[in-house]
Amino acid sequence: MNHLSANDKALLELAKTNFKVNKQLLGKWNKQKPKDLDQRFNNAHQTEFAKRDCLSCANCCKTTSPIFRQADIRRMAKALRIKENQLVAQYLKLDEDDDYVLQTSPCFNLLPDNTCAVYEDRPLACREYPHTDRKNMYQIMDLTAQNTLICPAVASIVEKIVNS
Repeated sequence: MNHLSANDKALLELAKTNFKVNKQLLGKWNKQKPKDLDQRFNNAHQTEFAKRDCLSCANCCKTTSPIFRQADIRRMAKALRIKENQLVAQYLKLDEDDDYVLQTSPCFNLLPDNTCAVYEDRPLACREYPHTDRKNMYQIMDLTAQNTLICPAVASIVEKIVNS
């Protein structure tokens, strides 16, 4: 976490402190499906990312793994000019849900300037991260709660929504 700004570290610490309460509230929203939930998240997402540069953080790429679907593996292997089975053997493993994930962190495609070596061919999960501007947010409340511990932007978004 040394790579994070003091503000981002503080956001993640606050998320850690408030995790249990926030997770319960988000879990409640999962069941209640508030009609304005998507709009609330989308507004907070737009506000947050209007002032945030993900390249200054890249904590997601440094600490977690996306799920690699077969289409992602195919696309990335082609971009890297290696065989799919070589990509899997060198960099991926099956997790407890039988999904392909990274063997180690940080991501092998993360460059020193926090850019991605295969940005145009990155996995769908990376393209959609941090998932705070999608439809039917109620479906991913558990994932959103977990992401507050990884992504300072998600921590900030959830804090704003929870306290509004």
